Parts: sequence; C-alpha cells; structure tokens
Amino acid sequence: MDLKNTVISLSEISGASGDESRAALLARDLLREYCPDAEIVSGNVVGTFGEQREGLPLLVLDAHIDQVGMIVTYITDEGFVKVGNLGGLDRRLLPAQAVTIHGKKDISGVICSVPPHLSGGSGEVLQMDDISVDTGMTKEELEEIVSFGDSITFDVTCRPLAGNRITGGAMDDRCGIASILAALDMLKDCKTAYNVKVIFSAQEELGERGAKIGAYALNPDIALAVDVSFAYAIGEDEKKCGYLGKGPMIGISPSLSREISDKLTDTAKNCGIPYQTEVMNGLTSTNADRYSVSRGGCKACTVSIPLRNMHSPVEVIDLEDVKLTAELLAAFIREV
Repeated sequence: MDLKNTVISLSEISGASGDESRAALLARDLLREYCPDAEIVSGNVVGTFGEQREGLPLLVLDAHIDQVGMIVTYITDEGFVKVGNLGGLDRRLLPAQAVTIHGKKDISGVICSVPPHLSGGSGEVLQMDDISVDTGMTKEELEEIVSFGDSITFDVTCRPLAGNRITGGAMDDRCGIASILAALDMLKDCKTAYNVKVIFSAQEELGERGAKIGAYALNPDIALAVDVSFAYAIGEDEKKCGYLGKGPMIGISPSLSREISDKLTDTAKNCGIPYQTEVMNGLTSTNADRYSVSRGGCKACTVSIPLRNMHSPVEVIDLEDVKLTAELLAAFIREV
C-alpha cells in the first residue's frame, strides 16, 4: 500500500460535514480492497473485514470521513456569498483564504479581506455573519449554480515538508482513515483475535452524528476511534500535546475503557512500537464518546495521530505516525 499517496488522495477530496459523498465514495472504493462488502449506509462507509468467526467479540475500527468547512446561507445583491460554519473553524485565519463552493459545479472563491491600508493594520476578529466569499460573479450568475445549503471547503493541496511531514487540509481525519486501511493491509493474510468491522463515519464535526448511528447499528463489543490530537508547536502547553514523529497517542480517560487503554499500551510495548499517552479528564470529543454509551455500552478507546494546526488549511502530520498507528492497530487485532 502506498501510504503517502493514500493520505494525499483522501486529504485533497472534498467532504465537509453533511456533504461527504465525494470523500465517502473514494473511501468506499479504497476499503473494498479489504472489505468487499463495503457500502455507504446513512452517510457512513461500512465494511466487514475477513472471516467472522463464531464466539469472537466484535471490534469496530472507526475514523471520521468529514472535514470542517462552511455552508452557503445567503447571496447578496452585490454577488457576495454569505456563510455559516460547519464545525469548529478558527475565525482568525479566514480572511484572504481561497475556497471552493460546491454547487452544481465547483466554483473558486476567496474570503474577503480588508486591506491593512484601510483598517490601520488591526481590527477585531470577524464574526461568521461578517464573512463573505467573493467569486467575481454576479448574484444572477451565482443563483444559476449555487444554492442555499451548498458546502464550502478550503481550496488547498498537500505539500511535502522536511522528512516525512506533509501539510494540507482535512488531515483531520483522513489520515486516520489511511491508518486503518494500512492496518487492514497488514492483516490481510492473518487471523484476527476479533471479528472486525470498519466504519468511516459522517458528521463527526457536528457532534459525532454518524458514529451514533453506526454504534447503534453495529453494536460492537470493542470500538477504537482513530482520530487526530494536538501535536506540540511553539507556544503551546507541552503537557496537553503529543509530538510529531513519536507515534500514536493512546487515550486514557474516565469515559474510555481502561482495560483497552492498558491492552493497547501493552501491545505497543511488547511489539516495540513507539507510542504516546493522552490523558483526558472527561469526554474525549471523539467518536469514542458515542460508542461507549450506545445500547448497553462497549469498551471504547481512542488512538490518535498527532497533528499541528488543527481545523486549518495547513494541518501538519508526520507520515511515520500514520504508519506506527497502523502497526499498533494491526498488532492489537492480530491473533497471537
């Protein structure tokens, strides 16, 4: 499996929360190499991996398919597109960003920015109601192509950085999807200690909605939510961050199963896989929160890939962490 190109292809395809169909179709096609029955169900991509053996617990691997973005709310008489946010956007970085409006066809636009000459070089952070997208088109031209409710994503492509690092958009959580695919590739000729199902879930950024549906439908015994978490950058609190290149972050939280956290940690130690620990004092704000309380509950845990600049067009990951995450997942699932 070409891990780098898989990450890039997933990252560069659009799929804002509630409009994940393009990304879901790509993810479904990639998953079918390992789960021939993979289908899109209620927005989620769901597939069954390998032989399902009587008496084994059901383990679900989950990563979310959606990305943060915006939604068209209005078109002004002057031809500017007004927007609302889909997920947690940092409004400080929005002015002057290039975006794509996904209407009847894709349209390029830029978010309006007041020149420093007119603002005095300062100004308050814009509210979402103040954000406008300029496409260069008139209101009449836009109304032929753009409808209220159409999604908008950052117009960004991946770029290599030093070493194994790359930057781009939607790494949250497309790199998690890539790590699951890589783990399945490692397991394709192996027996597993669990019956395994995979779900690439929709609308995580809007409150883990896809995972809530998936958790109820699949009813797993164990769920591993593969997501991203904060990688240290200058000026941040090191105690709250992991580090790029030092492996997956295993979650520990009162809302997670300590049994599974410990088993993941033991697996990493026994297999010589570098790992980091992420301690959370409540909910995790990941899909694991949905699995742990679905139906009668299940043993849920998080495995997170360190990422810088979360929810921005310049998210940064280290491909080594994606590979090590896959190795940890495969080692945990493989029958010993």
